[in-house]
Amino acid sequence: MASAQEYRNMSEKDLNAELINLRREQFNLRMQMGSGNTPKIHRFSVVRHDIARIKTVLTEKGRAAEKGNS
Repeated sequence: MASAQEYRNMSEKDLNAELINLRREQFNLRMQMGSGNTPKIHRFSVVRHDIARIKTVLTEKGRAAEKGNS
């Protein structure tokens, strides 16, 4: 789990790559639950919060770029 500040220091390319990895992990956790395996339940909320943090930072960077161009 990384903080929002750590994500703000990353480039958009790195953020998108991290977002893809987290989405993949979220999918794998759901598949494990569906197949009867018991994954670490706390990972669901950790991954979900990290995805939200990254999406927030990407939105902030996008809006900052729009203001810079205007």
